[in-house]
Amino acid sequence: MSEAPYHRVKLARGSQRPTGRDYIRNVFRGFIEFHGDRRFADDHAVIGGIARLNQSPVTVIAIEKGHTAKERTYRNFGTPHPEGYRKALRLMKQADKFGRPIICLIDTSGAYCGIGAEERGQGQAIAENLMEMSTLCVPIISILIGEGGSGGALALAVADRVWMLQNAVYSVISPEGCASILWKDSAKAENAAASLKLTAEDAMSLGVIEKILSEDEIGKKEFYDRIRLLLAEEVSRLSSDLDLVGKRYDRFRRIGVSAVKRDT
Repeated sequence: MSEAPYHRVKLARGSQRPTGRDYIRNVFRGFIEFHGDRRFADDHAVIGGIARLNQSPVTVIAIEKGHTAKERTYRNFGTPHPEGYRKALRLMKQADKFGRPIICLIDTSGAYCGIGAEERGQGQAIAENLMEMSTLCVPIISILIGEGGSGGALALAVADRVWMLQNAVYSVISPEGCASILWKDSAKAENAAASLKLTAEDAMSLGVIEKILSEDEIGKKEFYDRIRLLLAEEVSRLSSDLDLVGKRYDRFRRIGVSAVKRDT
């Protein structure tokens, strides 16, 4: 039986759940991290660089939360600033230039909404990522490994394939935020979660994702080996496709169409 939606949210937020760094260490080899957006600063909530997937070079970008209180503070609790999204875009454009597939690992409650982030163009940074990712000519695979919150997650998810871990969530807003808006009471987050269609099964039924990844043996070598194999197979398939951009455009145009037809 599937877990209740709000229980999935709690699992996705677990402090011991593998983060982006754990995947980078165990799925890829020879990771070299790049820093900075060449405009303002280096955002520690976004890790990016080049690595090898088996023997093939790839660009890997991850939103990192950290595990301990100290790590989470350093990583701004996985809520990127505009410079984090600009760093990610810089690395994606570099990958496009050199023909490297892009792997994005997403785990965020949303983009940072502080005054400084707004002053430095948070909305524009996210919008530029959405626009530019839709035109990149290399394969893009995005995996939601924990939380996938609003535009902060979507800014790294305009991909050819979007996958979710079994207990990850993907939503336009957090359950607490939704409850605060609808009922002026964040304590009703459980009710909001049930209505937001945020589970992996919901996303699959709506055509938002292509694959749900089992969490059997999560954090163990067997789990990471399985993720590596799935990524390598999908990258190989996508690399032979001569119409990636057109199919990526069509993919996002199709989302929600079947649901609208059912309603009418």
